[in-house]
Amino acid sequence: MTLSELSEARPITRVLVTGGAGSVGLEVLKELQLQKKWYDVKVLERNKSAVLRKLKPFRKDFHLILGDLCDPDVLARATADVDFVIHLAAVIPPLADQDPDLAETINVGGTRKLIEAIEKRSPQAFFLFTSSISVYGDRVYNPWITVDDPLLPSDGDEYAETKIRAERIVQKSRLKWSIFRLAAIMGPQTRLDPLFFQMPLDTSLEIASARDTGFAIIESIYHQTELRGKIFNLSGGEKCRSTYREFLLRAFDAMGLRNLDLPDKAFAQRNFHCGNYLDSGILEEILHFQQDSLEDYFQMLTQKSTYAGKVLNFIFQAFIKLFLLTKSEPLRARRTKNLAQISRFFYSHQSAVGSLQKTAD
Repeated sequence: MTLSELSEARPITRVLVTGGAGSVGLEVLKELQLQKKWYDVKVLERNKSAVLRKLKPFRKDFHLILGDLCDPDVLARATADVDFVIHLAAVIPPLADQDPDLAETINVGGTRKLIEAIEKRSPQAFFLFTSSISVYGDRVYNPWITVDDPLLPSDGDEYAETKIRAERIVQKSRLKWSIFRLAAIMGPQTRLDPLFFQMPLDTSLEIASARDTGFAIIESIYHQTELRGKIFNLSGGEKCRSTYREFLLRAFDAMGLRNLDLPDKAFAQRNFHCGNYLDSGILEEILHFQQDSLEDYFQMLTQKSTYAGKVLNFIFQAFIKLFLLTKSEPLRARRTKNLAQISRFFYSHQSAVGSLQKTAD
């Protein structure tokens, strides 16, 4: 049989994607769409107008199932006759921290119900679960991470706690499974991250692009034997490493904010996550997905920022700085002397309030 005939004989893979409207989910759908003749795809997402707008480019090619992840009827339709499940759906920060009951319901309960439905209707399916490197917690002073490290989420990180509980559910299931703990995923968005000020400036940061992550997830369909029953850190590798301080300076520069000069006191000193991943090369050896670098990301950011936008940012950067500082929870905790928040963001109440008083003087 020729290579062409072998290609034509390849069976269709029936794929279910949950959470397809997220930044990684959209990249997954793009990859599936590029190879659509090989896939029969279901996308389970919420019935929200914003979600429907994002999924509009895929409606002709994929089967959209709109509804609640915890709804038995929705799950029955979604999980019937599938070969591979990509479970991306989750309540993420800051909502996960603001509404921990909702995070528990979706991230843990939804994962459990999804797995139970798959075990009933498609027990042969492979289940790929995307977790998070937030499960390792604060690693400012010990930034080199492997999957064997203890799981010690930062104080108040409800999202990480739910991911750990969901991981355990996956591992105890009767399905074939693998878990990818995703690094900080960077896409083309330029809006302010709500957790912008909660990461200490000295944090080691190893990113992965949304594009590479989507490619890796789809490539995993062809490597189930190597992935089965294992957990991996998914990140961009050495060429995607920086510190948070350096990352922000370059991102600001790409957007025309060269002299923004946000004060250190606006940022937390502790109790966040991220680091460098000593074992990120293991998944790379299997899937060969690490294409984008930090340079690629900043080039994309530069291209996305229009000349007019950069000029306006430069002219109004003093106002932009003031606006950004109003969003800083660590700074607000210092000013209001909120002991609970100070304990979360800083090493001591005395150092937090003292440094603020010194600045004011």
